[in-house]
Amino acid sequence: MAKGCTHIAGIRNVTPSARGCEECLNSGSEWLHLRICRTCGHVGCCDDSPNKHATRHFRATGHPIIEGYDPPEGWGWCYIDEVLFDLSDRKTPHNGPIPRYY
Repeated sequence: MAKGCTHIAGIRNVTPSARGCEECLNSGSEWLHLRICRTCGHVGCCDDSPNKHATRHFRATGHPIIEGYDPPEGWGWCYIDEVLFDLSDRKTPHNGPIPRYY
């Protein structure tokens, strides 16, 4: 268990919602890196991207854990406890090629 994270037990195996940031694909926006919600599979863009859709998803849903997803990076982050932890043994695979916008 990651030190200080009370949500890590809730990590689920998920199916990605899209082959890129779901909202950016719909609006034609660009992203830098992707994050996947380990509660529901929503794929959103990182906080260095213009729209910060992964964080917006957390704020709208309260789903606490994301995974670095582009490429699968092997780390997780808990928004609530602000803890980074290892997910290298349970990365979420891509469901197809990821478009690049940078």
